[in-house]
Amino acid sequence: MTIGNEVFVYNGLPTRVVFGSGTSARVGEEARRIGVKRPLVLSTLEQKNEAQALAAKLGMDVAGVFSGATMHTPVEVTEKALQVVNETKADATIALGGGSTTGLGKAIALRTDLPQIVLPTTYAGSEMTNILGETSEGRKKTLRSPKVQPKSSSTMWNLRLRCRSGCPRRVE
Repeated sequence: MTIGNEVFVYNGLPTRVVFGSGTSARVGEEARRIGVKRPLVLSTLEQKNEAQALAAKLGMDVAGVFSGATMHTPVEVTEKALQVVNETKADATIALGGGSTTGLGKAIALRTDLPQIVLPTTYAGSEMTNILGETSEGRKKTLRSPKVQPKSSSTMWNLRLRCRSGCPRRVE
């Protein structure tokens, strides 16, 4: 193989990635960096305690915790979360979890233009894309929009290191 006239072009999506040990402790700093003053922390019911702990250590006025994220991002769940966003005057979302929670953050961003920060706990990959899949009336639809691209993703490598060959997909 020769290298010479070949050209490689890469158009990266604009998500800032913070990668390292203990990055959850820096999520408040990331939020302030993008101008967030009152985020709503999102999670599934199973990760509610972790979401509450994250909210407590952000070091800012938190709008609250919405722990109703579910698989396939049902529009009905998004509508409930939007009520909380509006009632609490949240100015961003911070999604703690896997694809379900990240999808909910994206669905909220699509409808409100609010920035989102993602703290992934799985290898789903959605935290790096501009793709949203939602379910409405039993049908899943997928769309691509810059409005759903997360502003920041904080990946905790120490959680990833625990995962070896054959480990479960979800890492906590």
